[in-house]
Amino acid sequence: MKLRKLFAIILISLLALSSVAALAAEIPAPEGDDNVIAIGATEVPHAQIIEGVVQPALEAAGWKVDLQVFGDYVIPNTSLEDGELDANYFQHLLYMESENESRGLHLYPAKGIHLEPLGLFSEKIASIDELADGASISLPNDASNESRALKLLADNGLITLAEKDGLYELSDITENPKNLNLVELEAANTPNSLPDVDAAIINGNYALQRELNPATDALVLESSDPNGNVFINYLVVKEDNKDSLKTQALVAAFSTQEVVDFIEANYSGSVIPAADLVE
Repeated sequence: MKLRKLFAIILISLLALSSVAALAAEIPAPEGDDNVIAIGATEVPHAQIIEGVVQPALEAAGWKVDLQVFGDYVIPNTSLEDGELDANYFQHLLYMESENESRGLHLYPAKGIHLEPLGLFSEKIASIDELADGASISLPNDASNESRALKLLADNGLITLAEKDGLYELSDITENPKNLNLVELEAANTPNSLPDVDAAIINGNYALQRELNPATDALVLESSDPNGNVFINYLVVKEDNKDSLKTQALVAAFSTQEVVDFIEANYSGSVIPAADLVE
């Protein structure tokens, strides 16, 4: 019995190694001494996906990976713009576009990787029906994620928004029957506000980091259908480097069934692979 167990462990290890080797064969190798890829990511799930699948595949192809973990949404983009990073992985397309416009950045979406539905969480109530008149709800204050949060509230009948083509703002609320007090916070701080508000709208990565499972713990949740979803999280590079060897290597390392399998095995439906991740 012990020999069978040992053989099974060895077989699994060999299969894992062969899988990494197969991935490495499809990833372009570095040329010359420029063999370090610096990539920024938020901790959960982005850095975990890189460490679990992407980094081993890149290293097997001859690259060295400098993974830098960030706790906010601003510095990873300014660091990429300034050339301190080769890529980052944490944001959806609307956020990237709004950052390009508001900060004068030149960022490019290299590959859509996964979706994290945004949700409404609470430590005080078990249903949105329990929200009292004047209840307080915290929500992200950046333009794209605040728009998502307002739409989530509107889709669940808590507010009404004016019809418009662009991003929603607080000024677009036309009806607020429960007189909800909407508290704008930096996205990273919304989980920390849970003890102080009646509910909080939290981005998926920050919810997971607080050990909340959006798929089961959220009172209400955005659509989890990845097809054509504008909130897919992207691997992002600087526009001038969109065709560089490092970008090609990163895209190849992310665009694999192994990444899909890792996401599906580790996040219980709270992180959904992009529909076209493996083409």
